[in-house]
Amino acid sequence: MNKSGMDDPSKRELKNQRQFSIRLNVFFFATFIIFSVLIVRLAVLQFVEGPTLKEKEASISSKSTPIPPIRGNIMDASGEKIAYSTSSQSLYFTLEKNYSLAKNKDELYGIVSKLKKVFNQYGNKDETMTADQIIEAMDITYRKNFGYTPRRIKKDLTNQEIAYFLEHKDKFPGIEIVEESVRHYDTDRVAVQTVGYLSSFAGVRSTMDHYKHKAKLEDAQEKYLDTEFVGVDGIEYAYQDELRGKNGLKTTPVNAMNIASGRTELTAPEKGNNVWMTIDKNIQKTAQQAITDQLSFLHSYRSGSSYAPNAQTGYAVAMEVDTGNIVAMASMPDYDSNVWESMTDNKYKEIQHQIANGTIKEVYREGHASSMVLMGSVIKPLTVLIGLKEGVITPYSYYQDRGYAEIGKEGHTTKIRNSSGHVYGSLNPATAIQHSSNAFMIDEVGMPLYRKYQADSVNVWDKYMKDFGLGVSTKSGLPGESAGSGEYLNIKAAGSTQAAMAFASFGQQGKYTTLQLAQYVTTIANKGKRLKPQLVSKITDSEGNIVEKFKPQVVNTIDFPAEYWNTVINGMKTDVASFKDFPYAIARKTGTSEQSIYGHNVDNGVFIAFAPRDNPKLAVAVVVPEGGFGAQSAAPIARKIFDAYDQEYGLDGIPKKVSEAKTTDQATDASNN
Repeated sequence: MNKSGMDDPSKRELKNQRQFSIRLNVFFFATFIIFSVLIVRLAVLQFVEGPTLKEKEASISSKSTPIPPIRGNIMDASGEKIAYSTSSQSLYFTLEKNYSLAKNKDELYGIVSKLKKVFNQYGNKDETMTADQIIEAMDITYRKNFGYTPRRIKKDLTNQEIAYFLEHKDKFPGIEIVEESVRHYDTDRVAVQTVGYLSSFAGVRSTMDHYKHKAKLEDAQEKYLDTEFVGVDGIEYAYQDELRGKNGLKTTPVNAMNIASGRTELTAPEKGNNVWMTIDKNIQKTAQQAITDQLSFLHSYRSGSSYAPNAQTGYAVAMEVDTGNIVAMASMPDYDSNVWESMTDNKYKEIQHQIANGTIKEVYREGHASSMVLMGSVIKPLTVLIGLKEGVITPYSYYQDRGYAEIGKEGHTTKIRNSSGHVYGSLNPATAIQHSSNAFMIDEVGMPLYRKYQADSVNVWDKYMKDFGLGVSTKSGLPGESAGSGEYLNIKAAGSTQAAMAFASFGQQGKYTTLQLAQYVTTIANKGKRLKPQLVSKITDSEGNIVEKFKPQVVNTIDFPAEYWNTVINGMKTDVASFKDFPYAIARKTGTSEQSIYGHNVDNGVFIAFAPRDNPKLAVAVVVPEGGFGAQSAAPIARKIFDAYDQEYGLDGIPKKVSEAKTTDQATDASNN
């Protein structure tokens, strides 16, 4: 027992030594791991995170204020400024309380009274503001802005106004002076809906997808400012990134109290690039005036079928056949885009029906037909092409026109007549287009396709429509462009597939935009090459250097035999009085589409054409809702556009304004001699 008891302490000591050794090893190992982690972390801090931390350190000791850039210009094809920007100082007001409440009205009126007094004493005497105008600009009921959004009260402050507000800033809570870029638009109203307009970034940052992304930018030079104005429609929106430029920076060192402690450094903003449209100002103005004059004529010409008192709008697009360049895009009536700089509720009510571009989207006017009407007879060249391609007719097919076609089951047939009940007698595909025979299109194309494909016939038809750009985007790049409406697909509304095909064959089952019609007729002129409508030819920087140049772009190609194209083009010879003395051979097709508007039937004027017939240079599409026959309402507008293009560029490649000028100079020289 004693021996055993003597051994116990030695064993315990040995055991303790082992445990101590293990703990010591664990301690050293843990210390090694900790120091290794620290070394790695220090390396990461120095070599990986070092630059970022230095940047953060710099930002703590300095404050950077973005300086908004000057927006680039939008030019017409000749280089004339259609939209341009200037720098100015504007007065902004931020609501610090709800001034629409009765308890705050006295304070509101006090601020308004002081502002009005300053404006009257130091502002431009020709641009005075009333108290009501100041209150409306403040938007105290949040109709145009969020509560936190600064409201622009007045732009283009005079130097005296600026000096006064800076000196008496403590007397005007919520007031600040902001340097900004002010947008100006050509007062000739050149393609205003195509050019587009601007709105405050604060008002669209959460509603437009493009600006939702911009609102998340943190880089000081890229960051959008709530007070800046951005494109929300047309070219202004489609080319926002190119036009905007980059912010400048005003960087000021500050101390721990956040007070400036050194000299401010300025980084100048980068001016936005200039966008050159393909639209020619002279041709555009001609198109706009031609529509305005024609509407006036239709209202006043009180005899015959030219009287159309309900025609309120007109749309025209002119597209170069070989380039796809849009030289004119008119949506009338229009408005002065400069109104956006000082928009009020009353002004908006006046122009709300003129803002949208009716050549690319459906625009409604209460009680009247929209801008997107049924094609009418302008579809007939395509109907014949489809019939030829599907083999239901040949270029030499014979048809005896009785003035009508019949559809429906035997004993329950419905007669569909030609316009005005005309009986054309013997027709072939070309003369059927020329005389605009509804009966031919139904009996020779629509019904044979129905018998060939049955229920699937509308889908076959739809594929051909889309090949020609009808029912799909034109790829113009303009925001909000409509794809059109193939109503033949709605069998329930048509009554039956047979009825849908019958009415589709002569243009009563598809609504498309004027731009789509222009692309469609250009595709015929190009014999199957569908071009993208080009609205911009190039982008240049502020020094005039080319940043990007745009070339013709083929969307798709339709491979039909040359004989089919020639048959159709030879048939585009509809009699049109306004082209009787036209100096070039022209391919044209008139259309009159019928539709029900608010319970009554109306006739819409439609016209497509290209010239010269054998070497096409320009294609034109015109739509006059409720204008009556296309030959009398839409065709005269197209004639003036062709004449204007001939003057500026020459349908034969020789600008007539140049040749006429030479002739005048020669006559003057001869007279002097």
